[in-house]
Amino acid sequence: MMREKAKERCAEKVEAFNHCCKESGFFMVFKCREENAALKECLTVHYKDPVFFEECKQEYIKEKLDFERTGIPSKNRKQKLPASM
Repeated sequence: MMREKAKERCAEKVEAFNHCCKESGFFMVFKCREENAALKECLTVHYKDPVFFEECKQEYIKEKLDFERTGIPSKNRKQKLPASM
C-alpha cells in the first residue's frame, strides 16, 4: 500500500524514469541512472515519513476491519455494480 501511494506522490519521477527506459531499451541500466536515483530518493523520502506511514497504517487497519466485517476484499468492494441490476 505504501509503495503504491508513494508512486502516486512521485508520479513525475516515475514518468521520467519510464520514459527514459522506453527510449533507451537495453541500455537503460546505463542511460537512466539519474532518473532512477531521483525516483529512489523521492520514494525513500515518503517511506521514511512517519506521517505518511501512519496514514497508510490507518487505511490498512480500516480495510482489514471492513474485510473482517464483510468478508469481501477491498478490491472487490470498490468495483462498480453492473448497470443492468
